[in-house]
Amino acid sequence: MNKLNKQEKSRIVSELQDKFGKAKGIVFTDYRGLNVEELTGLRISLRSSAVEYKVVKNTLAKRAAEGTPVDAAKDIFSGPIGIAIGYDDPVLVVKKVLEYSKTNEKLEIKGGVVEGGVYTPAQIKAISELPPREVQLAMLVGAMQSPLSKLAGLLNSTLTQFMYAMEGLKQKKETS
Repeated sequence: MNKLNKQEKSRIVSELQDKFGKAKGIVFTDYRGLNVEELTGLRISLRSSAVEYKVVKNTLAKRAAEGTPVDAAKDIFSGPIGIAIGYDDPVLVVKKVLEYSKTNEKLEIKGGVVEGGVYTPAQIKAISELPPREVQLAMLVGAMQSPLSKLAGLLNSTLTQFMYAMEGLKQKKETS
């Protein structure tokens, strides 16, 4: 890698710090063994899902991590590190990186930060098995809707029973 001057390093750190602050999901990878063509293929497959992939020097990444949720994952920054950053759906970032690592076993997952929490490679794999955000929201709405519909049915049946009791009382008074 070419020598960077202080201005370039400062720009890279501030850009990366901004990205770390905005990111919902970040996956750290070891890209050793991947050639330029394979790295380009990874970037293209991630870019189609609005996910960035950057290769950054560890010292710059550690500086950029300060004051962001990535700060807790600083110990991951050893050896060559590639960083996949997603801003929308954190599960999508994880899924896309793992999807690529299944087709190219040279890409190794070192860990990640999802919604502010630091995760190991095994936990990252478990996160990738979660359903997409839209499905999770639908499941949440369904879970919230079920008790409400039961409550509405219960209130309706209580009201109906009350109306039958009042009707019966009315008929009893009319006959006596």
